[in-house]
Amino acid sequence: MNGFPGELAAERFRALFACLAALFLLCVAGCGGGHSSPSTTTRTWQLGFSPVPPRLTTQAVLDGIDLWSQRAEIAAIHEELPWTDLLGGLLTPDEILERDKVQLVNYLRGKGLKLYFMGELTDGLSRGEEAPQLRALGRSIKEPAVQQAYRDYVLAVARKLHPEIIGLVAETNLIRAAATDPLLYPAVVQAANAAASDLRAAGNTATLLYSVQVETAWGKLNPAAPTYVGVEQDFADFPFAQTLGLSSYPYFGFAQPEDIPANYYSRLLNGRSMPTMVVEGGWTSAAAGSIQSSPQIQARYIARHAQLLDMVGARGLIQLLFADIDLATFPQPYPPNLPLFVNIGLTDSNFAAKPALGAWDELHARRLIP
Repeated sequence: MNGFPGELAAERFRALFACLAALFLLCVAGCGGGHSSPSTTTRTWQLGFSPVPPRLTTQAVLDGIDLWSQRAEIAAIHEELPWTDLLGGLLTPDEILERDKVQLVNYLRGKGLKLYFMGELTDGLSRGEEAPQLRALGRSIKEPAVQQAYRDYVLAVARKLHPEIIGLVAETNLIRAAATDPLLYPAVVQAANAAASDLRAAGNTATLLYSVQVETAWGKLNPAAPTYVGVEQDFADFPFAQTLGLSSYPYFGFAQPEDIPANYYSRLLNGRSMPTMVVEGGWTSAAAGSIQSSPQIQARYIARHAQLLDMVGARGLIQLLFADIDLATFPQPYPPNLPLFVNIGLTDSNFAAKPALGAWDELHARRLIP
């Protein structure tokens, strides 16, 4: 299969499965100017998925890629950094990537896909905390040595994997809102900006971005004070960005997709002409907790989301989950609020299509324009 082994040892792909941390971003939740007459036959936004599988098996990874690569232009690797190895001193960043990522990326490239890489700087499960591996090691992103390890890894990712788009930190406004340690967010700002400088000094030309959490910006995750707060601080703190990444799971803030306001993304730009790219998001197809939804509502969200993307001339849309997560096969114990987020895939965990997949395919059929 294009040089990709049929079976790979689990340890060689543990970094791939770290992509599951991207799903957990919601557990604490969770593009230039307007276009007055969006087209329904064209799109400015490239589509993408991540290789996160419904079950932690190599075959599930391969089956998923084979299905979603037919309806996408971008592959996303969104993960917690391999801090244990990076700080253990036994392997270089290049060696870690050679072990964990090169074969995967070669397989994705063989499908004709561009690559988007996002490296987590905090805990995707609890955005205001240190990354899980750093906590286990008793280390912190506040340490200069840990920041340097992050910078070295990002440079190695650029050197070994050649992503066209590099995200340097995820959900910055949610980190700022959720962190109880007042020094955590400044350390994140320092590390991300230093990594951006490193990349440019090395001659790297990838598009650089950070992401903001849209529901946080609109005050939708704070029932006590549900007011719009925006992301002006983020623009000031991360001046390297050429694109604004958006993380959006609006089913936490709206009962129906049609309730999402037309300026849901454009308001964050506050008049700026910066391009935007939705780097993660979705709408659950199942009721969970106080959230009421269905496969039909999810499909309506896909159609509504296209209108929002058109209105800002977005450059991309990444759906991290192609298939739902099979919780019965997930390592125990899993977070108690994880069931809120496992049904945002466009297929079930056996790759059977939901109505949302047909809606997605209608978007993919549009002619992609520059």
